[in-house]
Amino acid sequence: MNAMSNILIENLEIKDLRFPTSRQKDGSDAMHTDPDYSCAYVIIHTNSAFKGYGLTFTLGKGTEIVVTAIRALEYLVIGKSVNSIFTNFSTFWRSLTSESQLRWLGPEKGVIHLATAAIINGLWDLWARLENKPVWELLSNLTPEQLVSTIDFRYITDSITREEAIEILKKEARFKKQRINEIVKKGYPAYTTQVGWLGYSDDKMKQLCEKYLEKGFTAFKLKVGQNLENDIERCRMVRNCIGYENKLMLDANQVWDINVAIDWMKKLTEFKPLWIEEPTAPDDILGHATIARALEEFHIGVATGEMCANRIIFKQLMQANAIKYCQIDSARVGGINELLPIYLMAKKFGVKVCPHAGGIGLCEMVQHLQYWDYICLTGSMEDKWIEYVDQQHEHFKYPVVIVKGRYMPRRVSFN
Repeated sequence: MNAMSNILIENLEIKDLRFPTSRQKDGSDAMHTDPDYSCAYVIIHTNSAFKGYGLTFTLGKGTEIVVTAIRALEYLVIGKSVNSIFTNFSTFWRSLTSESQLRWLGPEKGVIHLATAAIINGLWDLWARLENKPVWELLSNLTPEQLVSTIDFRYITDSITREEAIEILKKEARFKKQRINEIVKKGYPAYTTQVGWLGYSDDKMKQLCEKYLEKGFTAFKLKVGQNLENDIERCRMVRNCIGYENKLMLDANQVWDINVAIDWMKKLTEFKPLWIEEPTAPDDILGHATIARALEEFHIGVATGEMCANRIIFKQLMQANAIKYCQIDSARVGGINELLPIYLMAKKFGVKVCPHAGGIGLCEMVQHLQYWDYICLTGSMEDKWIEYVDQQHEHFKYPVVIVKGRYMPRRVSFN
C-alpha cells in the first residue's frame, strides 16, 4: 500500500452508454419486452497514470438518472487517497451508503445503490491495476483478515459474523495455490441464455441451440411466463435440440403471483428444468419460500438475485430456505464489498452461487467473483455456472474468453 500513499482521486468521468438491442429482441423476456442494453460507465482518474473502470447495468431509459446519482456521490470520492480507501474499505463503503441525506434515496437499494456499485467496482479495478493483477487474483491473494476488512457486516451479524468469515476463509486457504492452477487450466462452467430470449422465433432458437452445443455448452436457459401453451412448445423444442443429458433452466423474470408460479411450473415438470428463476417479485422472501417448498418434490430449485437490492434480502432468502441458487449481480448491490458477504453467507447456508451476467459488462465483471469463490471459499463447480450472453464483448479491452463452454481466467499485465 505504501506505493499508493501519494495517489489521489482527481475526478470521475461518467458516460451514458446505450445499445439498441431491442431491435433484434436481444434480452427480451416476459417482463422486459424491449430492453436496450446500456450502462452508466465510470472512469476514475487519479493524479497518476492509473485509472479505474466501473459500470452499472441498465436497460436504456433512465440511465441518465443513474449518472446523476453517481454525480451526487462523487464528492465523497474526489480528493481521497487510494491508500486511505483500500486500508479502510468497509468504512469508506459505509460512507457512500450512509451519507445522511443521500441515504434517504435508498437506503441501500434502487438507483442510488446502482450508482454506488459503479463507483465501488471502479475502485476495485483501480486497486487491481495498481497491484498489476486481475481482480480475481487480487481478491485471492488477500489474507482472510484483509478480505474481511473490506466488508460492512451491519445488518447481517445474525447470519454471519466477522470472526466466522475469517475462520471460513482460513480453513480454505491451504487449497489456494492448487485451485488457482486448476481454474487457470480448466476454466469455469458457463450456461447460455442467448438461445432463449422470449422475442426470438422458433427457427432462430433452434439455430442457436445447435450453435452453442457445437461450442461445448451443456446448460441452457429459456425465458418463460407470457403464455403457458407457448412455453410448453418452446420447452419441448429446446429439449428436442439439446436432449435430456444437458441442463435446462427457466426464467420468468418476476411476472407471476405465488400460486400462478406453482401451477405454471407444475405444467412444465416433464421438461425437467433445473431451476425456475425469479418466479415472483424479487422482494418477496416468503413467496419464494412457498414456491420452493411446492416445487421441491419435482426437483426444481428456485433461483433469484439479479434484482435483489442488498445483502439483507439475500440473508433473508437464505434464512428462509427460499432459494437453492443465489444469482448475485455485480452491479445491483453495492459492488464487490457487498457481494463478498453474500458469497460467505451462501457458503454457510449451503446455497450455490450462479451469477447473473446477462447484460453489458456483467460477464466481464462477475467472472472474477466466481473464480475467487472457487479458489478461496468453496473449491467446487458442481451444479454451478456463470451465465453467458454473447453481446457487447467487443467493446472491452479484456473481453471474457470462452472455450468449450467455459470461462477462462486471464492473468493480464496492466503495465
